[in-house]
Amino acid sequence: MPDADAAADLTLLAAAAREAGEIALRWFRRDPTVWEKAGGSPVSEADLAADRHLSERLRGARPDWGWLSEETTDGPERLARSRVFVVDPIDGTRAFLRGEAEWAVSVAVVEAGRPVVAALYQPATDTLWTAVVGGGAHRNGTPIRVSDRHDFAGCRIAAPRKYLESRELRGIRFASRAFVPSLALRLTHVADDRVDVAYGTGNAHDWDLAAADLLVQEAAGRLTSFDGEPIRYNRAVPRHPPLVAAVPALHDEACRLLGRLA
Repeated sequence: MPDADAAADLTLLAAAAREAGEIALRWFRRDPTVWEKAGGSPVSEADLAADRHLSERLRGARPDWGWLSEETTDGPERLARSRVFVVDPIDGTRAFLRGEAEWAVSVAVVEAGRPVVAALYQPATDTLWTAVVGGGAHRNGTPIRVSDRHDFAGCRIAAPRKYLESRELRGIRFASRAFVPSLALRLTHVADDRVDVAYGTGNAHDWDLAAADLLVQEAAGRLTSFDGEPIRYNRAVPRHPPLVAAVPALHDEACRLLGRLA
């Protein structure tokens, strides 16, 4: 069971994620101002407002901890901190801008390269997923667990469109196949028994993954790079190769298939 400090950290993260989501909702389906970042990805005034709130709320409560956010300029200071907040104020900004529900606020605490506390909030559906190492994963306070699926054929899969449209995946009879624009939500759907396998392409960053990683782990699933290695966080370059989240019995086969897709 989590200790009192971990429980306090989770309470802090959950409250901050909900508050940031409520801030983002002020602009949802209301034509926010949008800019284009280097590399061509969009960022809106909602992303920046939510990021400011998370920074003030979390860093104000834990001033000695490091900080890594998609919408904050990165620096080397976090590498010397024993604990680091890893934040994406709106994961799935394109879906947010299209007025779709599949976006989320992702907040995690990383220690020694791995997430130890996590909160993922989907404001459009008022759904909050939480996890603490050793405490299991929960959706709105109810425990969740991955499926016990053992057969790859007939399983439920979520993946980027380019994977779903590939010859390798078109040749497999899945029970369902879905594209979820928020990577954090896509991976968390494995933890929540909505899908059995979820893929991500290369170039995902710590802020896309850390909260979902702990949720999958605490729901008895596995999330790794396509070579089966656990993901390490808070490195100098917080970027990762293609990855897979899956129920345990399907993980190795899902990794082998991803190796052919990537």
